[in-house]
Amino acid sequence: MMEKKDVKILAVVGMCGSGKSTAIDYLIERKIPKIYFGGIIYKAMAEAGIERTEDGESEKKFREEIREKEGKDFVVKRVINEVKNLIDAGQKRIVLDGLYTWTEYKILRKEFPTEMTVIAITVPKALRRKRLAERPDRPFDAQAAAERDRSEIENLEKGGPIAIADYYVDNSGTIKEFHEKFGALCKEIGFLDA
Repeated sequence: MMEKKDVKILAVVGMCGSGKSTAIDYLIERKIPKIYFGGIIYKAMAEAGIERTEDGESEKKFREEIREKEGKDFVVKRVINEVKNLIDAGQKRIVLDGLYTWTEYKILRKEFPTEMTVIAITVPKALRRKRLAERPDRPFDAQAAAERDRSEIENLEKGGPIAIADYYVDNSGTIKEFHEKFGALCKEIGFLDA
């Protein structure tokens, strides 16, 4: 088994429309394996025989019900197992896609106190809303975006991991500019080779 001191785990956080997927895709292109928190939910839904609906309502309902039944740590316990499996398989770099809640953050920080780094992607709210309205996949109007923000902050405790992130990267410019800033930070902290 690999020493945990050799391992670096990067969690990317941010509000809806901030550019988390853009950051994750940048790392995947560099052959960094990701663990997707939503994938844990999708797998559990499939095991329970529940189909995903196009509007995402079945996923939302299942996620809330499973967390109520199994506890707020339902997803993160499975994420930890997947991280350990990747470490045992020899992975030294792992990206976490979908860390939302304060509960999940605290559990991961306790499990991987020195291995995990959290980067928050930030964008002014007006620009986030504009991007959400213009995105081709599941666009949100201003009202839907405001409701999503409220729900993520109140129901998912999403603000905590963003507020306490180790680093922040502004994503107000072009994708190329964001990649340059994000890539430079990943190299600076030793997550990517210089």
